[in-house]
Amino acid sequence: MPAPYSRDLRERVAEAVGSGASARAAAGRFGVSISTAIRWAQRLRAEGHVKARRMGGDRRSRLLEHREVVLGLLAKEPDLTLQEICDRLAARHGLTVGVTTLWRYLAGHKITLKKRVCTPPSKTAPT
Repeated sequence: MPAPYSRDLRERVAEAVGSGASARAAAGRFGVSISTAIRWAQRLRAEGHVKARRMGGDRRSRLLEHREVVLGLLAKEPDLTLQEICDRLAARHGLTVGVTTLWRYLAGHKITLKKRVCTPPSKTAPT
């Protein structure tokens, strides 16, 4: 992931725009995009600084508080598929999560659910 621009560059661009230069001129002078120059100038006016915000999104699982519920479902019915677990969580506990979210949560706890789709019998090998 790329690193944020330096604070010094942010301040110079925002101050250039604040001192009367157009965002287009400041962006060309300092080698950043026009929209970036506009955003930095707006942040300096609104918040009083141009510090970079945190990068990345929220990486906490919504299932952390519901560990007992998920593990209880698996203990009662170990042959549930991921979609069935999601459906049960939504119906019984009002917790709506995606299949990928559930998969990541279970993988993080070293719980695997191996399911095979029904396939037609093999013509070359006994099944």
